Amino acid sequence: MTHILNPAILREYDIRGTVGRTLGEDDAYAVGRSFATRVRRAGGIRVAVGRDGRLTSPMLEAALVRGLTEGGVDVVRIGIGPSPMLYWAEATLEVDGGVQVTGSHNPRDDNGFKMMLMRAPFYGEDVKQLAELAAAGDWSEGAGSVADVDVLGDYVARLVAGGQGGAFRIGWDAGNGAAGPAIEQLVKLLPGEHHLLFTDVDGEFPHHHPDPTKEANLAALKALVAERTLDFGVAFDGDGDRIGAVDAHGRVVWGDQLLAILADPVLRALPGAPIIADVKSSARLFERIAELGGEPVMWKTGHSNLKVKMKELGAPLAGEASGHIFFGHDWYGFDDALYAAVRLIGAVHLAGRTLAELVDAMPIAVATPELRFAVPEGRRWAVIDEVRARLEQAGATVDTTDGVRVTTPAGWWLLRASNTEDMLTARAEADDQDGLDQLVAEIDAALAASGVRRR
Repeated sequence: MTHILNPAILREYDIRGTVGRTLGEDDAYAVGRSFATRVRRAGGIRVAVGRDGRLTSPMLEAALVRGLTEGGVDVVRIGIGPSPMLYWAEATLEVDGGVQVTGSHNPRDDNGFKMMLMRAPFYGEDVKQLAELAAAGDWSEGAGSVADVDVLGDYVARLVAGGQGGAFRIGWDAGNGAAGPAIEQLVKLLPGEHHLLFTDVDGEFPHHHPDPTKEANLAALKALVAERTLDFGVAFDGDGDRIGAVDAHGRVVWGDQLLAILADPVLRALPGAPIIADVKSSARLFERIAELGGEPVMWKTGHSNLKVKMKELGAPLAGEASGHIFFGHDWYGFDDALYAAVRLIGAVHLAGRTLAELVDAMPIAVATPELRFAVPEGRRWAVIDEVRARLEQAGATVDTTDGVRVTTPAGWWLLRASNTEDMLTARAEADDQDGLDQLVAEIDAALAASGVRRR
């Protein structure tokens, strides 16, 4: 038996597609068979499986589990929960890998699979190999067992075990995503006063789409904070691995700003430690890490990239501008938005100031949202190379960690290729709007020289 997985669903960090169009039950079964084969050939036998609350997740999970067991792997089903709960189960149970059925922050009809094997991220060539095994029918055989294990209570108890105090009045918006039940249990164990929004799991996402990187999705949380005069609010994406926040004034506190706040108590405990942030992050963040006595490290965007770099450097903390926050300090090195919320409460408490005051103290900067440029098929990497060559020839200050990040007197701008689409993405940051306009014009000019223009 063989199966061809649509190349469009083979992402850099996971498998993800639109159910009924590029992803279906047969694909889930094939992913299970191929992943079981990788597990068995690595010397493993047991895999934890979780799922989010999307309407298609039960169907995909059932097919995945069937593929895993027919590939000779025993399955531990942990039920509905955030992806970090699956990561925690994979790190603490006697299993050799884990799979979360989730569409993450993607639109309602999307879904997919996040995987880890032998306590390590499963991405890049690993994902491609699953498709190769399926296409060749090169699958292990067996008759694995299935057991259901309730880990929610233990996971939530572990979230608060490293708490650093702080009784605040906080709003929590789960966006009807998979983190809702865990949040309901979590707030019962935290000091302070807590107000919950949309914690019932509903794959229709009736109130707003659960993506806290889009400011429009934080409108209900902002209204709650204002109405109840709360200290701050936190929000989560569909599978609970990305955090968003608003302060008492309703201002969004973005992922790189949160990382700057979270770095302070970590560096008090571990002076001089490396703190990693992705190339999309603010220059203010890297400056703040250095100011706190840490070693700022800029690295490639992508949760798997950051996990690997954290392990390589022994870094206690890492994060992305998109709200993925990774703790190695008193945690397991994976991105967990619920744990980040607990640590945020502790960081604000230890700072002795409100979250709004901490934001007020940050240097002023203006930045673009993520800008996207469509390019012809197969051209995205070539365009980056062309832009890099012209910049280097002109003597520009260029960091090539992930695409090109250009520093100028006005600020900085970034251009990188999407890992999954025929798109280029860009971002810029400056001290003021005039500087930002200048940087955006530089991006447009750099791309126009390669025949690429914004739509």
